Amino acid sequence: MSEEELANLVNGDVDSMEVDESSKKSSEDSGDFLPPLASDDNRMVDQLDDVTKDSEKKATEMFDSLDLINEFLNIAEENLNGDIKNVMQSNIDVFEKLTKQFPNIQMFQDSLEKNRGLVKIFEKMLDNTYTNQDEIMMIMDKMQYQDIHRQKIERVINVMRSLSVYMNHLFSSSVDDSKRVSSAKHIPGDTNDNLVKEDDIEALIASLGK
Repeated sequence: MSEEELANLVNGDVDSMEVDESSKKSSEDSGDFLPPLASDDNRMVDQLDDVTKDSEKKATEMFDSLDLINEFLNIAEENLNGDIKNVMQSNIDVFEKLTKQFPNIQMFQDSLEKNRGLVKIFEKMLDNTYTNQDEIMMIMDKMQYQDIHRQKIERVINVMRSLSVYMNHLFSSSVDDSKRVSSAKHIPGDTNDNLVKEDDIEALIASLGK
Protein backbone atom coordinates (compact mmCIF):
# COMPACT_ATOMS: atom_id res chain seq x y z
CA MET A 1 0.00 0.00 0.00
CA SER A 2 1.38 3.39 -1.00
CA GLU A 3 1.46 6.47 1.25
CA GLU A 4 -1.29 8.06 -0.84
CA GLU A 5 -3.51 4.99 -0.46
CA LEU A 6 -2.81 4.91 3.26
CA ALA A 7 -3.77 8.60 3.56
CA ASN A 8 -6.99 7.96 1.61
CA LEU A 9 -7.80 5.04 3.90
CA VAL A 10 -7.25 7.14 7.04
CA ASN A 11 -9.40 9.94 5.61
CA GLY A 12 -12.14 7.49 4.73
CA ASP A 13 -11.77 8.01 0.99
CA VAL A 14 -12.01 4.31 0.21
CA ASP A 15 -13.62 4.79 -3.21
CA SER A 16 -10.59 6.68 -4.51
CA MET A 17 -8.32 3.69 -3.86
CA GLU A 18 -8.12 2.13 -7.31
CA VAL A 19 -6.60 -1.30 -7.70
CA ASP A 20 -3.58 -1.39 -9.93
CA GLU A 21 -4.43 -4.30 -12.24
CA SER A 22 -0.83 -4.78 -13.35
CA SER A 23 0.28 -4.88 -9.73
CA LYS A 24 -2.51 -7.29 -8.90
CA LYS A 25 -1.63 -9.55 -11.82
CA SER A 26 2.03 -9.42 -10.87
CA SER A 27 1.14 -10.41 -7.32
CA GLU A 28 -0.93 -13.33 -8.58
CA ASP A 29 1.78 -14.47 -10.97
CA SER A 30 4.42 -14.33 -8.24
CA GLY A 31 2.46 -16.87 -6.23
CA ASP A 32 1.94 -14.67 -3.17
CA PHE A 33 0.21 -16.58 -0.42
CA LEU A 34 -3.29 -15.52 0.50
CA PRO A 35 -4.39 -16.49 4.02
CA PRO A 36 -7.34 -18.89 4.20
CA LEU A 37 -10.75 -17.74 5.32
CA ALA A 38 -11.26 -17.78 9.07
CA SER A 39 -13.18 -20.92 9.98
CA ASP A 40 -13.07 -23.81 12.42
CA ASP A 41 -11.20 -25.87 9.81
CA ASN A 42 -8.45 -23.26 9.44
CA ARG A 43 -7.57 -22.50 13.04
CA MET A 44 -3.78 -22.38 13.12
CA VAL A 45 -3.36 -23.36 16.77
CA ASP A 46 -5.58 -26.41 16.31
CA GLN A 47 -3.51 -27.49 13.31
CA LEU A 48 -0.25 -27.06 15.23
CA ASP A 49 -1.74 -29.00 18.14
CA ASP A 50 -2.57 -31.82 15.71
CA VAL A 51 1.02 -31.79 14.42
CA THR A 52 2.53 -32.11 17.89
CA LYS A 53 0.01 -34.77 18.95
CA ASP A 54 0.46 -36.93 15.83
CA SER A 55 4.24 -36.47 15.88
CA GLU A 56 4.49 -37.56 19.50
CA LYS A 57 2.24 -40.57 18.84
CA LYS A 58 4.31 -41.78 15.88
CA ALA A 59 7.57 -41.19 17.74
CA THR A 60 6.29 -43.29 20.66
CA GLU A 61 5.34 -46.10 18.26
CA MET A 62 8.79 -46.00 16.67
CA PHE A 63 10.49 -46.09 20.08
CA ASP A 64 8.38 -49.11 21.01
CA SER A 65 9.38 -50.90 17.79
CA LEU A 66 13.06 -50.14 18.34
CA ASP A 67 12.81 -51.38 21.92
CA LEU A 68 11.29 -54.64 20.67
CA ILE A 69 14.06 -55.12 18.09
CA ASN A 70 16.70 -54.38 20.73
CA GLU A 71 15.09 -56.94 23.02
CA PHE A 72 15.33 -59.60 20.29
CA LEU A 73 19.00 -58.72 19.76
CA ASN A 74 19.66 -59.04 23.49
CA ILE A 75 18.10 -62.52 23.47
CA ALA A 76 20.22 -63.48 20.44
CA GLU A 77 23.34 -62.20 22.17
CA GLU A 78 22.58 -64.22 25.30
CA ASN A 79 22.03 -67.38 23.25
CA LEU A 80 25.20 -66.89 21.23
CA ASN A 81 27.29 -66.24 24.31
CA GLY A 82 25.56 -69.00 26.26
CA ASP A 83 24.64 -72.51 25.15
CA ILE A 84 25.70 -72.17 21.51
CA LYS A 85 29.21 -70.96 22.37
CA ASN A 86 29.61 -73.64 25.02
CA VAL A 87 28.46 -76.44 22.70
CA MET A 88 30.79 -75.33 19.91
CA GLN A 89 33.77 -75.08 22.25
CA SER A 90 32.92 -78.49 23.69
CA ASN A 91 32.86 -80.01 20.18
CA ILE A 92 36.23 -78.49 19.38
CA ASP A 93 37.74 -79.88 22.60
CA VAL A 94 36.40 -83.36 21.82
CA PHE A 95 37.63 -83.43 18.24
CA GLU A 96 41.04 -82.06 19.22
CA LYS A 97 41.45 -84.98 21.63
CA LEU A 98 40.20 -87.48 19.05
CA THR A 99 42.52 -86.07 16.40
CA LYS A 100 45.52 -86.44 18.70
CA GLN A 101 44.43 -89.92 19.76
CA PHE A 102 43.60 -91.10 16.22
CA PRO A 103 45.64 -88.93 13.81
CA ASN A 104 44.98 -91.27 10.88
CA ILE A 105 41.20 -90.90 11.01
CA GLN A 106 40.38 -88.05 8.62
CA MET A 107 36.78 -87.72 9.81
CA PHE A 108 37.93 -86.39 13.18
CA GLN A 109 40.19 -83.85 11.53
CA ASP A 110 37.42 -82.73 9.17
CA SER A 111 34.94 -82.34 12.03
CA LEU A 112 37.48 -80.31 13.98
CA GLU A 113 37.97 -77.92 11.05
CA LYS A 114 34.24 -77.58 10.50
CA ASN A 115 33.66 -76.62 14.13
CA ARG A 116 36.51 -74.12 13.99
CA GLY A 117 34.86 -72.62 10.88
CA LEU A 118 31.56 -72.41 12.78
CA VAL A 119 33.31 -70.47 15.54
CA LYS A 120 34.38 -67.84 13.00
CA ILE A 121 30.79 -67.57 11.72
CA PHE A 122 29.58 -67.38 15.31
CA GLU A 123 31.99 -64.54 16.12
CA LYS A 124 30.83 -62.63 13.02
CA MET A 125 27.17 -63.05 14.01
CA LEU A 126 27.98 -61.82 17.51
CA ASP A 127 29.78 -58.76 16.11
CA ASN A 128 26.77 -58.01 13.88
CA THR A 129 24.51 -58.23 16.92
CA TYR A 130 26.64 -55.72 18.80
CA THR A 131 26.70 -53.41 15.75
CA ASN A 132 22.91 -53.53 15.38
CA GLN A 133 22.46 -52.75 19.06
CA ASP A 134 24.74 -49.73 18.70
CA GLU A 135 22.81 -48.56 15.61
CA ILE A 136 19.51 -48.78 17.46
CA MET A 137 20.89 -46.70 20.31
CA MET A 138 22.10 -44.06 17.83
CA ILE A 139 18.67 -43.99 16.13
CA MET A 140 16.98 -43.48 19.49
CA ASP A 141 19.42 -40.70 20.30
CA LYS A 142 18.72 -38.95 16.98
CA MET A 143 14.98 -39.25 17.53
CA GLN A 144 15.31 -37.08 20.63
CA TYR A 145 15.36 -34.14 18.21
CA GLN A 146 11.69 -34.87 17.51
CA ASP A 147 10.91 -33.98 21.11
CA ILE A 148 12.94 -30.77 20.76
CA HIS A 149 10.96 -29.84 17.63
CA ARG A 150 7.71 -30.56 19.48
CA GLN A 151 8.77 -28.23 22.28
CA LYS A 152 9.59 -25.49 19.76
CA ILE A 153 6.15 -25.82 18.15
CA GLU A 154 4.48 -25.75 21.56
CA ARG A 155 6.39 -22.55 22.36
CA VAL A 156 5.09 -21.01 19.12
CA ILE A 157 1.57 -22.07 20.10
CA ASN A 158 1.92 -20.45 23.52
CA VAL A 159 3.21 -17.22 21.97
CA MET A 160 0.33 -17.17 19.47
CA ARG A 161 -2.21 -17.76 22.22
CA SER A 162 -0.65 -15.03 24.39
CA LEU A 163 -0.75 -12.58 21.47
CA SER A 164 -4.37 -13.52 20.80
CA VAL A 165 -5.34 -12.87 24.43
CA TYR A 166 -3.36 -9.62 24.42
CA MET A 167 -4.95 -8.34 21.18
CA ASN A 168 -8.44 -9.26 22.34
CA HIS A 169 -7.85 -7.37 25.56
CA LEU A 170 -6.28 -4.44 23.73
CA PHE A 171 -9.30 -3.96 21.44
CA SER A 172 -11.89 -4.73 24.07
CA SER A 173 -14.10 -2.01 25.59
CA SER A 174 -16.18 -1.45 28.67
CA VAL A 175 -18.94 -0.03 26.45
CA ASP A 176 -21.39 -2.62 25.18
CA ASP A 177 -21.62 -2.70 21.39
CA SER A 178 -25.42 -2.51 21.53
CA LYS A 179 -25.14 0.91 23.20
CA ARG A 180 -22.85 2.36 20.55
CA VAL A 181 -24.05 4.82 17.90
CA SER A 182 -24.16 3.09 14.56
CA SER A 183 -21.64 4.40 12.05
CA ALA A 184 -22.69 5.28 8.51
CA LYS A 185 -21.22 3.49 5.56
CA HIS A 186 -20.71 6.82 3.77
CA ILE A 187 -19.84 10.29 4.96
CA PRO A 188 -19.43 13.64 3.15
CA GLY A 189 -16.75 13.35 0.53
CA ASP A 190 -17.76 9.83 -0.53
CA THR A 191 -19.22 9.32 -4.00
CA ASN A 192 -22.48 8.08 -2.53
CA ASP A 193 -25.72 9.88 -1.66
CA ASN A 194 -26.35 7.83 1.47
CA LEU A 195 -24.48 10.24 3.78
CA VAL A 196 -24.32 10.36 7.52
CA LYS A 197 -25.85 13.33 9.23
CA GLU A 198 -23.76 15.82 11.20
CA ASP A 199 -25.61 14.88 14.40
CA ASP A 200 -24.65 11.25 13.90
CA ILE A 201 -21.01 12.22 13.36
CA GLU A 202 -20.94 14.26 16.57
CA ALA A 203 -22.57 11.38 18.49
CA LEU A 204 -20.02 8.93 17.07
CA ILE A 205 -17.08 11.18 18.04
CA ALA A 206 -18.53 11.64 21.51
CA SER A 207 -18.90 7.90 22.03
CA LEU A 208 -15.30 7.25 20.93
CA GLY A 209 -14.05 9.83 23.36
CA LYS A 210 -15.60 8.09 26.35
